[in-house]
Amino acid sequence: MTIEIADDILVSGKISMAEIRLGLALWLFQEKQVALGKCAELAGIHKIQFQKELAKRKIPVHYDEHDLKRDLQAARQIQ
Repeated sequence: MTIEIADDILVSGKISMAEIRLGLALWLFQEKQVALGKCAELAGIHKIQFQKELAKRKIPVHYDEHDLKRDLQAARQIQ
C-alpha cells in the first residue's frame, strides 16, 4: 500500500518520512492494531529501539497473563 503525502505538508510541518513512519507505527501499536515487531518494521527500526520510543512516550507494552505464562514456560525449558 502506498500513502501519498504532499511535499508542502512535509516542508511546512518540518516532518521527515521517518518521523511519519514512526508516528504511524506508535499509533498502531498504542491502538493494539499491530504487534510490536511489525510496528518496528514499519518504523524502520530495531524492536529494542521501538521499545525505547514507546518508553519515551510512556506507551505501555502489551503484556498480559498469557504472555507471562508463555515466558515462564520457555524459561523452565531452558533450565
